[in-house]
Amino acid sequence: MKRLLMTLTFPLLFVGCASQNPPDLAFSPQVPHVRQQTTIPIQISLNTLDSRKLDYVARFIEEGTKTRLIGPSEPPNLLLDDVFRTGFAQAGYQIDPSASHSVQIQLEELQMDVIKKTFGYEAKHQVVIAVQARNNQQELVKRYRAKGNLKGPLTPDFATLELDMNKLLGQLTGEILNDPELNQFLQQ
Repeated sequence: MKRLLMTLTFPLLFVGCASQNPPDLAFSPQVPHVRQQTTIPIQISLNTLDSRKLDYVARFIEEGTKTRLIGPSEPPNLLLDDVFRTGFAQAGYQIDPSASHSVQIQLEELQMDVIKKTFGYEAKHQVVIAVQARNNQQELVKRYRAKGNLKGPLTPDFATLELDMNKLLGQLTGEILNDPELNQFLQQ
């Protein structure tokens, strides 16, 4: 009897462990394709802030169960700071904290709602980044938005959700780095 109980219990332990998702989402946005914007190196200071109102990046909603909130594995503003520093350097700018031209990147929203349905899930995500640029005479403020939607069968896989959010971040950072209005403003 004891052996039968062990035989039945042992596989259940592995099933319980296999169905657990990681406690956080790991984003790794890549530097998008950036066009050369200036042939003369222009010095800019760069600051990236996280001004999101929410601590989590994903909300898992399933009818009849408690909503699960998932945070990022690393601060998103640090990840974006690396992307923007590399991107602006590729565009022809030199990052210098004492430069008179400045760019402040504010991550305002990085949110994913994953709704579990009977035969699948739907993930809706949105990223909002505000850019505040200053040159010697003026200030330019712009907001950039990107939305995504992902549907799939059964339960969402964290790797798939992370990949989709990374694509959205890449799209938005590319839009910012290649924005003609922003680049023209920085070159004044």
